[in-house]
Amino acid sequence: MTEVGTRTIKKRSQLVSVWHRFKKNKLAMFGLVLLTIMLLIAIFADVLVDYQADVVELHMSERLQGISSEHWLGTDQYGRDIFSRLIYGTRISLFIGLASVCISVTAGTIIGAVAGYYGGKIDNVLMRIMDMFLAIPQMLMAIAIVAALGSGITNLLIALSIAATPGFSRIVRSSIMSIKEQEFVEAAVAYGATDRHIILKHIIPNAIGPIIVQATLDIATAILTIASLSFIGLGIQSPTPEWGTILSEAKAQMRDFPHLIVSPGIAIILAVMALNLIGDGLRDALDPRMKN
Repeated sequence: MTEVGTRTIKKRSQLVSVWHRFKKNKLAMFGLVLLTIMLLIAIFADVLVDYQADVVELHMSERLQGISSEHWLGTDQYGRDIFSRLIYGTRISLFIGLASVCISVTAGTIIGAVAGYYGGKIDNVLMRIMDMFLAIPQMLMAIAIVAALGSGITNLLIALSIAATPGFSRIVRSSIMSIKEQEFVEAAVAYGATDRHIILKHIIPNAIGPIIVQATLDIATAILTIASLSFIGLGIQSPTPEWGTILSEAKAQMRDFPHLIVSPGIAIILAVMALNLIGDGLRDALDPRMKN
């Protein structure tokens, strides 16, 4: 058997081992099932509800109705179906959360990998820049960026990505600094491999565990940040349905019609809980000390 084939089998066996350990965590599996349901709802939102008729269009004659067979979660102050708006809110919140974390993971991995592998002045310069961003709370930085750029999905995505990048760069840097001195990296250097090849093929794949765990937890943080910014008017603007926007619109009627705020609040709680449970499960499954 070739060396490539042996390496592929070894990686596959490691993935199977991680999956078996993850499956033993019932709470993590519950979170995975819950997140899968939410992803399916987000993907097939157009099939489940009519965006124009149920989500955006006003029906003042049906405003503030309670739970019924026609409106499973009632209607808001404009007669729009709350259940339909929550479905599309799931798409927007998960999309922005996933997209922002993908961007920040990519940028943070590049910065952290370069700083950790080369060290010296490059490390000092890059990490001092990241420290400047880390000195500002993530929420405050997102508010400042959105306030400067303006509200909207694109600007919100930029703000969340910039705010989360320094944390990932720190995690990647610390992982790479502990890996780059190991024997297989020294063997690759002796073999004549380029720095780019060593970083991409040898170092980053062995540091992927902490990155995956942090990414999962950061998606939950991003969803909370999106909802918070939308609630104070700096995120997604109405009539676009987003969980924080739905909460913001309902705050004036929350005393007389509490169902307006309960449903989007539960949606946020379920999404964040699912991602945190998955993150905890992945952390335990990827921990070498948990193999036995």
